[in-house]
Amino acid sequence: MSVLTIAYAVLFYAATAILIIGLVVKIRSYIVTPSPLKIPIMPAPMTRTGVVFRMMREVTFFESLFKSNRWIWILAVLFHAGLLLALARHMRYFIEPAWGWVVFIQPFGIYGGMAMVAGLLGLWARRFLVERVRYISSPSDHLMLALLVLIGATGLGMKFVARTDIVQVKIFFLGLLRFDLQPLPADGPLLIHLGAVATLMIVFPFSKLLHVPGVFFSPSRTQVDDAREKRHLAPWAAHMDADREA
Repeated sequence: MSVLTIAYAVLFYAATAILIIGLVVKIRSYIVTPSPLKIPIMPAPMTRTGVVFRMMREVTFFESLFKSNRWIWILAVLFHAGLLLALARHMRYFIEPAWGWVVFIQPFGIYGGMAMVAGLLGLWARRFLVERVRYISSPSDHLMLALLVLIGATGLGMKFVARTDIVQVKIFFLGLLRFDLQPLPADGPLLIHLGAVATLMIVFPFSKLLHVPGVFFSPSRTQVDDAREKRHLAPWAAHMDADREA
């Protein structure tokens, strides 16, 4: 087995472990963080069912972004929808035989990759062209966008410019799932692409990309507007409230 194959196998095992453990730790911290105040963004639903539908609209259609800025909404939809299609297309590398719907969306996944890169470039350009956004943009914001663009661009490059042995790539990843290492093609674009993906997996739990799970724990989105009907008491403060009443 080549050193390259072993190195990338270890890299992806480590990246997967960091991603999973990091997400578990972060999500646990979201769960236990106190929410002492009622702070839902108005207009807010007055029932839990309303909150569920509000979150579905927010996660699926980016409702609040649509209301605030249509141009950013278009770019965000291009990126997220394109990313979803590209990820779904890549499932063929981890399933044998590939499911019917995965086979069906293969050509759409290519267009998804194009949309993803287009959306990213638009969002990145915004950080240079809009003064108030440029002022609050940190180096990490640019590095994260650059990493995502690199992943998308190298992926498209392997499709249209420098093709790689995708059959052997699939064998490599199926081998990783079975803990049976198989040779990885030593193609430059492929190695850059996979290295960038592994880097994204490693930094994801520590980056602003945590808004993916974080939105489900945001009090401003998940709280019910019932402050007038029901007193809000954070669980961590319940014993102190009981002691005071006693």
